[in-house]
Amino acid sequence: MSISKHYNPQETEDKWYAHWEARSYFRSVPDEREPFTIVIPPPNVTGMLHMGHMLNNTIQDALIRKARLEGKNACWVPGTDHASIATEAKVVRMLREEGIKKGDLTREQFMERAWEWKEKYGGIILRQLRKLGASCDWERTRFTMEESLSKAVYKTFVDLYRKDKVYRGLRMVNWDPKAQTVLSNEEVIYKDKQRKLYKVRYRVEGTDEWLTVATTRPETIMGDTAVAVHPDDERYAHLKGKRAILPLIHKAVPIIFDDYVDMEFGTGALKVTPAHDMNDYEIGLRHGLEVVDILNDDATLNEAAQVYVGEDRYKARKLAVADLEAAGQLVEIEDYASSVGFSERNIDTMVEPKLSLQWYVRMEELAKPALDAVMQDDIQFHPPKYKNTYNHWMSNVRPWCISRQLWWGQRIPAWYYGEEVFVAETAEEALAEARTKTGKSDLQLTDLQQDEDVFDTWFSSWLWPISVFDGFDRRDELDYYYPTNVLVTGWDIIFLWVARMIIVGYEWEDKMPFQHVYFTGMVRDKQRRKMSKSLGNSPDALGLIEQFGADGVRFGMLSCSPAGGDLLFDEKLCENGRNFCNKIWNALRLVQGWEVSDAPTPSANTAAMAWFDHKFNQILADVEANFKSFRLSDALMSLYTFIWGDFCSWYLEMVKPAYGQPLDRATYEHTIAIFEKLMTTLHPFMPFLTEEVWHQLKDRAEGEDCIISAWHEAGDFDESLIKNMELAKDVITKVRDVRNQNQMSPKEAFVLKAQASKESDALLQNEGLKTIVSKLANLEDFTLLADNEEGISFVSGATEYHAMIEIDVNVEEEIAKINDELKRLNGFKTGIEKKLSNERFVSNAPEAVVEKERKKLADAEAKIAILEEQLRKLG
Repeated sequence: MSISKHYNPQETEDKWYAHWEARSYFRSVPDEREPFTIVIPPPNVTGMLHMGHMLNNTIQDALIRKARLEGKNACWVPGTDHASIATEAKVVRMLREEGIKKGDLTREQFMERAWEWKEKYGGIILRQLRKLGASCDWERTRFTMEESLSKAVYKTFVDLYRKDKVYRGLRMVNWDPKAQTVLSNEEVIYKDKQRKLYKVRYRVEGTDEWLTVATTRPETIMGDTAVAVHPDDERYAHLKGKRAILPLIHKAVPIIFDDYVDMEFGTGALKVTPAHDMNDYEIGLRHGLEVVDILNDDATLNEAAQVYVGEDRYKARKLAVADLEAAGQLVEIEDYASSVGFSERNIDTMVEPKLSLQWYVRMEELAKPALDAVMQDDIQFHPPKYKNTYNHWMSNVRPWCISRQLWWGQRIPAWYYGEEVFVAETAEEALAEARTKTGKSDLQLTDLQQDEDVFDTWFSSWLWPISVFDGFDRRDELDYYYPTNVLVTGWDIIFLWVARMIIVGYEWEDKMPFQHVYFTGMVRDKQRRKMSKSLGNSPDALGLIEQFGADGVRFGMLSCSPAGGDLLFDEKLCENGRNFCNKIWNALRLVQGWEVSDAPTPSANTAAMAWFDHKFNQILADVEANFKSFRLSDALMSLYTFIWGDFCSWYLEMVKPAYGQPLDRATYEHTIAIFEKLMTTLHPFMPFLTEEVWHQLKDRAEGEDCIISAWHEAGDFDESLIKNMELAKDVITKVRDVRNQNQMSPKEAFVLKAQASKESDALLQNEGLKTIVSKLANLEDFTLLADNEEGISFVSGATEYHAMIEIDVNVEEEIAKINDELKRLNGFKTGIEKKLSNERFVSNAPEAVVEKERKKLADAEAKIAILEEQLRKLG
């Protein structure tokens, strides 16, 4: 079978992905097998593939491919989120480029254009995920605004409303003036900003006395309905029952006394603007204050402001400051650092507190079973440190505002007739309810007015683990696939999405939506900065795949991404992945180039094969343990070290025939079998390369593909057998060091002699190991050291070896080298002794761990004794 000189990922990846899809390997339907289910965190329909997506989906694909190899019914459900704010902004921008304003269209016309945009541009990211190798069941692709998923949203809203867990109320909300919609608390990003603190004089009504108030927002003075001071502040005790005159509009407001006021902040006097500050609103409720809203939805000033009407809030601030200064009422301006809320979707837009009538979910009762499930480890978090974060938020959960002032999204199924509201899944059901409750049988749909708002996007995606299986309408698939096995997501949406999905699971299914949650960290650059377009440090994801191959990029992402820990991305990681692909390819070319004969198997090959089989079982057990604890980076690096080092650098060299000589058939066939096992085990991480190598190793029957080969279970392994080969490898390495240090040719053979010890016996009495050492170290002979024999010595393990070569030795250099090694060993020995003298360690650590430390101490002492003896002879 001919094989190309270089591995070509571009040809390989397209070929095998098409093959996998053609054979429906990604497809899953319920059957008698054990299911393994993952639902993709649906990316925004507006999204393009970025580094975070690459990491998240590589992890999911590794998990799903391993499950498929284990014979499970692996089901990975893809899909996209309709992303109300982001998508509406895209459509509005598109219309603007056509010279059309949103307000020029009816709601129906706008939705028609939005759906056109979605069909044309939406879902690009799912097509991009194919380039990464994502083995999703594409026939199951869902969209959060498709008909059946929208019906689920309406059904759950109506159910919550009838349980009195949803209500409509007038409350302070976070308002995004650019998107002109409310935001939930979790959609507000707080940033530390340098601001100005303005000290403004308010005249006390009917007197010549002035009260100085500190504020960061002089443009809202017109919305003030009180000035507050602390009840214990003696500076203002004489002002009880007095009123203050507002600057700019000369309106009198009461001076009130409230414990909220911080006497130490500013002047100790606070302007109270209930319509435009969360805390002021609460003060207003306590004191029955008037609420004066002076801002339009776009944050321009309205008629209630009386001045600066139509001006933007920031322009109004400048005008107010100038007028206050002209009136002699601006006392001072100070620099002031504070935390300011910004819109998550429009990151440069400062959120405006606003009093608004919105729909809310009562979360406290809903949250309890979801909190218990995580804290009792029914649902396991990886890493578990995020339980504390989850606990804090769920223990202090607040009502969730679920209405948004947008058109793109599921319109809230509430219809109004006068002051009455009728909540139903359909307009027809609402009309029937309205006729019954009002007693007006002649009511028509045109008499009812549907709520103009849509649901928060998260109100649809919180149903995702159920709704993707149409679980609110039928049970067949839900009963099979639910609960799902693992959710892979970023810790930054633990509240926005993870917690809410868990709430849904217990509210409607009375069980968890997933058994495990694997939290990925943030992808940062090597300077620990967050990836962003503005910094220019976010690489083109598809460009990386083009340059390094999908497997190279997957390796780069996973090789340094501990669960929950930030990934410090460097393109060199992808280069390492590409180099690993090439290493494996070159190993394949080496094996394929061997001639094969029916000669007997040499003892060295028998020993090498036995060692490798046992070592493979040991590594496989480690890989399996890492998968179970979701340490995928550790699992990959364990395989990388094993394949690059033990397989390519050692095993193949051990069994490689002499130049021009054939390899015995038993060794060749065993090597092919080993290579197959390695490719199966590596497949979840690097699927394209492994599939190609799998097929290059030997002729395959139709459908005999790596993607569906059987995952190998770790068998028993002999630690002493593995240890003896490690001794042999160390001796070989030390012999090569002797050659290098003495500038000897690798082809120059010499005799190696070992002092008698258990270690040297293990090598010399095993013909296979002895032959391997002699072959790879190029030894003329390898025997025991006789009395009075001496050569260039080195220590391997706890045994002294002598290279019997005639060469002048620089005694001073040799003494210095031995002293350096003694210093290192004595430091190491002291550390071990300190650990073993710690009673808590000896009493509490597992016996095997303590015994391992004692063994390390004994080895160190033996090496020190050998080196001291060498010093004695040299001195």
